[in-house]
Amino acid sequence: MKISKKLYSYYLIWPALLIYSIFFVLPALTGLFYSFTDWRLDRESIKFIGFDNFERIFTDRTLLLAIKNTAIFAVVTVLGKNLLGIALAVGLNMKLKSKNVLRAIFYSPSILSVLVISIVFTPMLRSDGTINRIFDAVGLHSLNQAWLTNPSIVILTVAAVSIWQHTGFQMAIYLAGLQSISKEYYEAATIDGAGSWRSFRSITIPLLLPAININLMLTLIGGLKVFSEVFVLTGGGPGNASQVVGTIILRSFGEGSWGLGTAVNTLLFAAVTIIAIPLLIFMRRKEVSE
Repeated sequence: MKISKKLYSYYLIWPALLIYSIFFVLPALTGLFYSFTDWRLDRESIKFIGFDNFERIFTDRTLLLAIKNTAIFAVVTVLGKNLLGIALAVGLNMKLKSKNVLRAIFYSPSILSVLVISIVFTPMLRSDGTINRIFDAVGLHSLNQAWLTNPSIVILTVAAVSIWQHTGFQMAIYLAGLQSISKEYYEAATIDGAGSWRSFRSITIPLLLPAININLMLTLIGGLKVFSEVFVLTGGGPGNASQVVGTIILRSFGEGSWGLGTAVNTLLFAAVTIIAIPLLIFMRRKEVSE
């Protein structure tokens, strides 16, 4: 009877664990196996080829460029979404008459479809689009760019659009964290002579660490798994200038190179795991220490 009671909680998780194993663990292991094969659409048999697919990833210029672009996109969007998210949250946590309206305005882009975002931004980002016209109108002609066709800046343009769309979501999480901080801390700091910056650094940031942790994880994983923004805005172009790991996976499967596609997907999974888990552990420790 005692053993049965101890195992009772495990009985409750078995259904969820079974579903998780069938729809996640098993496909992941199957994909891992196929990443070491020459699995292709035009071949009836599958042959084990070891690490050949992974060697190709790190020797093919397009694949290396996709990895580089993914890293750039992840870094830029993590910094942009979190820094702007905190700034907006702090500003809209103040006593403003229009704060509720402003919160809704800043949050609203995050509920829009990426397809809608692309329809709005694509004409704006053309050489003769709205953004360059605004620069011309205010005399900043030197800032005019071919935002979606210049290989040097196209991935940064896509990252900027992603930041514009999702910063409101990060703002909402930070805002919830700020509202959970007691005002007594700030009152005590004011009495002790602490200024706004000192209060922000010594009170707000430490007590906001749980929200920072959540947002860092969401933006980092989302940045590494980027696909939709690049696919609808540039399709990986011009040429291959904005290719990312996600679009390479799609192209590999579209070309029938299923073994290579699963290898790239496996590499992406490994990268997300290796980067995200240590960061999560570090942030959790910071939360406890603070």
